[in-house]
Amino acid sequence: MRILGIDYGEKRIGLAISDPLGITAQGLPTIEYSNIQEALQKIMTIISEKEIGEIVVGLPKHMNNSLGESARAALSFGERLKTHTGIPVKTIDERLSTARAHKAMLEGNLSRKQRKGRVDMIAAQLILQNYLDRISR
Repeated sequence: MRILGIDYGEKRIGLAISDPLGITAQGLPTIEYSNIQEALQKIMTIISEKEIGEIVVGLPKHMNNSLGESARAALSFGERLKTHTGIPVKTIDERLSTARAHKAMLEGNLSRKQRKGRVDMIAAQLILQNYLDRISR
């Protein structure tokens, strides 16, 4: 069983997938979408092709641990995924994952254009890897 990691955004969704043993997270192409049904349909295709058994959605909490608009949107998306797919959906605190993704890309000397195209995928990888590390302890 593989686990799908999601960095939810209003226009793009970063994706990552675990290896079959649940040890490492690898990035998948970012989904760009215009409506939620389109996003769900694209994710359903990935779930089917990759034999996903669990989904982890990043929850962008505020630094004071409260939930803002983005966190509520991620929770709502997670609920829709759970209803639509029938697969367990969990959330994990993703504070600063996008900032860490940008930092990692800067350290790798990626251009601004390269960073823009990869930030959501790398954030999803960080979210999923954090989750995999937690469950392996």
